[in-house]
Amino acid sequence: MTLAQEFQLQIRGKEYSHGDSWDGPEPATCGLKRRGARRWVPVLVDMLMMLCGEAMATLLGRLYYNAGGKSMWLATLAHSAGAPLMLVPLLLTPRDASAAGEPRPAAGKIAAICVGLGLLIGCDNLMYSYAMLYLPVSTFSLVAATQLAFNAVTSRLINAQRFTAPILNSVVVLTFSAALLGFGSDDDDVASYHVPRGKRAAGVALTLAASAVYALLLSLFEATFETVIRAQTLRWVLTMQVSTNVVASAASAAALLASGEWRTIRGEMAAFEHGIASYVATLAGIAVGWQAAALGAVRLIARVSSLFANVTGTLALPLVPVLAVVFFGDKMTGVKVVAMLMAVWGFLSYVYHHYLDDRRVAARKGRVAPGDCVCTALMGTQAVVPTRKPDVDY
Repeated sequence: MTLAQEFQLQIRGKEYSHGDSWDGPEPATCGLKRRGARRWVPVLVDMLMMLCGEAMATLLGRLYYNAGGKSMWLATLAHSAGAPLMLVPLLLTPRDASAAGEPRPAAGKIAAICVGLGLLIGCDNLMYSYAMLYLPVSTFSLVAATQLAFNAVTSRLINAQRFTAPILNSVVVLTFSAALLGFGSDDDDVASYHVPRGKRAAGVALTLAASAVYALLLSLFEATFETVIRAQTLRWVLTMQVSTNVVASAASAAALLASGEWRTIRGEMAAFEHGIASYVATLAGIAVGWQAAALGAVRLIARVSSLFANVTGTLALPLVPVLAVVFFGDKMTGVKVVAMLMAVWGFLSYVYHHYLDDRRVAARKGRVAPGDCVCTALMGTQAVVPTRKPDVDY
């Protein structure tokens, strides 16, 4: 083999003719691609956790009311009562050795933040519980998609998220989508749920308010991770979720006792349409579903951003109304179809915005576009020199 031929093999990272393997530095683009894949695998797991948990909890929440459930504070408590389940992975998660020497945030500051966020979560859960009582699940799900529009505002004010044309388009489209559902008349749906017509507007207003508070919560969580905790480890994610949900559960339980609704739970359980076991399983499913969704959301906030977590939650938009038609007999009217298409368009606009941001970041760092599996050594002018000398005498 000539010197020129062997030099070409060194550049391409192939094997030597004498069976020696390439020990030179890994081409930059191929390494980035593999690291990118490893980074996005847990992100996809978090997205799946959030989507499945949100869809399951929303549908079971509607089942609770349909089958005879009436306790508003109990339904609110179920949103956050599954927090103790997160203690198991929290206790099993080791401390990050790399962060051992880093300064930790003051315990008093973290406690105050958890109490404030927990109370806000409790209020948000209460508004969602009332909204679910007053609206069909398909309408509720579509109106709740406006949290993306609210998150655009909170991300701008709190997280310094810049406005772009895709974001503005998404805000406008989602606003009109919610308005279409809010003012569109659907007497059949309202009658099928035995809800007075005046309560429909209240349901839409409560859903909009809850969506705005949820968007605010996501931005506040992101700000906490970035400016106070300054760490994005799994242990901190679980700690924040457990702490805030314990506060929300305590507030909901106190309200349940103070309101006297706890006295009606035994009778409600006995009168539940599908039996006592189904009653308990429904509430347990709601608790587990919301905890899975919350864990996925908080992990996405820590890994990417609050905006990305909100976009992921909106992916459940087309899923929940279709499942509601199948399981609860909701009618997919023309107004809902148009509103769904508008909301999906708003979601896709957000996805396009995120895609453009990724391209800009890659361009600034001088990366090759994903999918171009071309080694930069073959494109540049400087040869790659192997780290060890081949067993060949020139």
